[in-house]
Amino acid sequence: MNLLIMGLPGAGKGTQAVKIVETFGVSHISTGDMFRAAISNQTEMGKLAKEFMDKGDLVPDEVTNGIVKERLSQDDIKENGFLLDGYPRTLEQAHALSKTLEELQLKLDGVLNIAVNPDILLDRLSGRIIHKETGESFHKIFNPPVDYKEEDYYQREDDKPESVQRRLEVNIAQGQPILDYYQELGLVHEINGDQEIDAVFGEVEAYLKSL
Repeated sequence: MNLLIMGLPGAGKGTQAVKIVETFGVSHISTGDMFRAAISNQTEMGKLAKEFMDKGDLVPDEVTNGIVKERLSQDDIKENGFLLDGYPRTLEQAHALSKTLEELQLKLDGVLNIAVNPDILLDRLSGRIIHKETGESFHKIFNPPVDYKEEDYYQREDDKPESVQRRLEVNIAQGQPILDYYQELGLVHEINGDQEIDAVFGEVEAYLKSL
């Protein structure tokens, strides 16, 4: 089976991806892994990507799309299927992926969207606090310190609610057009991510077994 997995930061997408790979044996393709492998193996697209990265520039879509195509052309994909994680990030990349799959004679079977209310994610992601002396991390809700005194703890800038809120807003704005595109193709299946990890996977597993 060939799948995409989507979800906002903190929704548990990475955790579910690991479980899907373990249970169904599909090849897990994450953007970071793809780039590292392409650069390490000095593929045509990997060399191009390295040129941009060495200059501190963003890797353009055509190179990213080319790296994805190289990866999807490998033998394990035909044998095992794939789970794409972290791509596509834009509507243009989604269109490019459709073209790539058509050229490689591969079919996308489903798009899993791990859905959690953004307000819940805000609490999840902005709850981390760090002890000033020991550097130990805690979470205000899920792992609070026993003897909490506000003056003994600090929060990293990117963990503060206003930073997390901005990150969520950016991800929603980027992700919605992609979800809309796949909704029109009838491929999106919503998974309730606001549950225990095993309960979320229960929904995922039931859906994938129905494909």
